[in-house]
Amino acid sequence: MSQTQENIDSQNEEETPETTAPAMTTVERAEMLLKQDAAIRARINDGATLDEAVDPSNKEFGPLAHPEQVQMRVAKRAMMLKDGMQPYPVHLDVTDTIEAVRAKYDGKLEPGQETEDVVGIAGRVLFLRNAGGLCFVQLSAGDGTKIQGMISKKEIGADSIKQFKQLVDLGDHLYLRGRVISSKTGELSVFATEWAIASKALQPLPALHKDLNEDTRTRKPYIGMIADEKIRNMVRNRSKAVASLRRTFDDHDFIEVETPMLQTVHGGAAARPFTTHMNAFDLDLYLRIAPELFLKRCLVGGIDRVFEINRDFRNEGVDATHAPEFTMVEAYQAYGTYDTIGALVKELVQKTAMDVYGSHKVTLLDGTEYDFGGEWKQISMYDSLSEALGEEIVPNGGPDNPGTSVEHLGAIADKLGVERDDVENHGKLVEHLWEHFYEDKLYEPTFVRDFPVETSPLVKGHRNKPGVVEKWDLYVRGFELATGYSELNDPVVQRERFVAQAKDAMAGDEEACDIDEDFLEALGVGMPPAGGMGMGIDRLLIALTGATIRETITFPLVKPLALN
Repeated sequence: MSQTQENIDSQNEEETPETTAPAMTTVERAEMLLKQDAAIRARINDGATLDEAVDPSNKEFGPLAHPEQVQMRVAKRAMMLKDGMQPYPVHLDVTDTIEAVRAKYDGKLEPGQETEDVVGIAGRVLFLRNAGGLCFVQLSAGDGTKIQGMISKKEIGADSIKQFKQLVDLGDHLYLRGRVISSKTGELSVFATEWAIASKALQPLPALHKDLNEDTRTRKPYIGMIADEKIRNMVRNRSKAVASLRRTFDDHDFIEVETPMLQTVHGGAAARPFTTHMNAFDLDLYLRIAPELFLKRCLVGGIDRVFEINRDFRNEGVDATHAPEFTMVEAYQAYGTYDTIGALVKELVQKTAMDVYGSHKVTLLDGTEYDFGGEWKQISMYDSLSEALGEEIVPNGGPDNPGTSVEHLGAIADKLGVERDDVENHGKLVEHLWEHFYEDKLYEPTFVRDFPVETSPLVKGHRNKPGVVEKWDLYVRGFELATGYSELNDPVVQRERFVAQAKDAMAGDEEACDIDEDFLEALGVGMPPAGGMGMGIDRLLIALTGATIRETITFPLVKPLALN
């Protein structure tokens, strides 16, 4: 049976069962599908044709069984086994890649020109046209490079071409061996003397000339990689970005380490953690929200420049820039400050843009350009907030210099309609007010510097400004990309900060961190002055591409669908 582009659409339409699907457990459904597979194979072994082997109405197995298209492919698998053909062979004589054949012959053959060069290639079938004694197939490599295959009755014989037409479907991985030629229309082709199915696809592909819907892209990212060049490029560019970061760190003599994902005390960031339980120790544990406290232990141990590219987990909301599981890079440099670490982050981002896209100017998904080059703007949080409000907002410098009161800041927030937390302090209100005016409006790369001490328990106090810490957040295109600090290394002050956080936690702040006595003991051994930074890898890809966070994560977490 021939397949053309016109009937691909109908082939890929979802079949809607006429009856309501019964409730069924995962195991029950899996066993039912195995029984259906066995029934189809039994009918094939008894001499049934492909059409006779399938049950379009699913009378025997019901609406949760294989749809007709899948049944047909299961029947073809059974027919291959019956005829002694392997639908999933261990080895095929693949001697060349589609990419290599393209690179060697593209543009070098005239229409109708043939060579005596024999190649063995394999790829996924994306198009089929069966025209009598000559069949055409388009094979795609993993990176999307395509080549045409030509299967001729005169070359391979009547029986073989009959099997080809009967057994090969869109989505199959197909092996071809033959001469490299140019078709009469000038299409680079492999004129096959031999073919074999390398892997039989039992599930049909979607219509490849239509955009995938959001649900398919997130639930079945492997389909997106096949169908959408943008999704393939995202996976490859993410890998390039991570490789670029590692090269830049290596150029600056940083050492990469690995720190625990399971932790007895959650800390290193203000975030609500995931919890789990370790049976062997009968111990409740937290999934890591940040590697900071362990990386700082490395500084104590004498590893003066250290970084980690890690998976972090935060039990919080999901939106265009937040995901519960994400990738972060953190780095710490002994005898650095938030100024030196800021220069490092600028270099990391600019070199990544250059290594991935060849320029500091990148083209976003909406077609606009964004420039990471040149010098980056710097503003003060307190100065910029004072300017927006038209009055001076003073940091909380302690009992003798309390700064702008919580009551006054709360009144301003209420007047502006700014959402307030259940557990409030001066620093939280300052940050909420600042975000109200600026957070989504800082388009060009901008370092926002000098934060309230209350919201930054792991950061060293500013050398000149009481009540402020040496911290910056880097904003790009209206969202926070990275953060950097002059790291707190005074164990006494660190204990004070931890106690304040613990009290906030007891008052109901789910993002406040616990007191980590083991870390305080490590600080007591002596940690050198240091600069530190953290940057989301997913957010870096958002900044470079204009995508959402789900589009940058290869396998985003999605809520499972029920079986009924």
